[in-house]
Amino acid sequence: MAKSNFFQDFKTFAMKGNVVDMAVGVIIGGAFGKIVTSLVQDIIMPPIGVLIGGVNFTDLKWVIKDASEGSESVTLNYGNFIQTSFDFLIIAFSIFCVIRIITKLTKKDEQKPEAPTAPEPTKEEVLLTEIRDILAKKN
Repeated sequence: MAKSNFFQDFKTFAMKGNVVDMAVGVIIGGAFGKIVTSLVQDIIMPPIGVLIGGVNFTDLKWVIKDASEGSESVTLNYGNFIQTSFDFLIIAFSIFCVIRIITKLTKKDEQKPEAPTAPEPTKEEVLLTEIRDILAKKN
């Protein structure tokens, strides 16, 4: 039985450079996200909490329904949303800075000045040049 084209096509697709690059980017992005989350939660947010009166953002919540026998309280945890928003802003800013640096470095490589080349003369210009040269020889 012949090998299936489906598996051959999948192997070709999976081994393309773009797919492998994307996989590496996702893995590094996940690790980078953990680092930034730790930076926000452990280093940035505590001083901000102290400045605004010792508030821990993850503890901020609005109680919709108090706890009763047999059920827990229903809360709207807007502090987690604030925390996640700060995480997102810092990650987005960090990625923007990295991309900006990479763009500047690649533009420097691309902007190497090339020697200006004169455009090819048209047929009319070639003929006029030949006529000028012939007339100059006759005189």
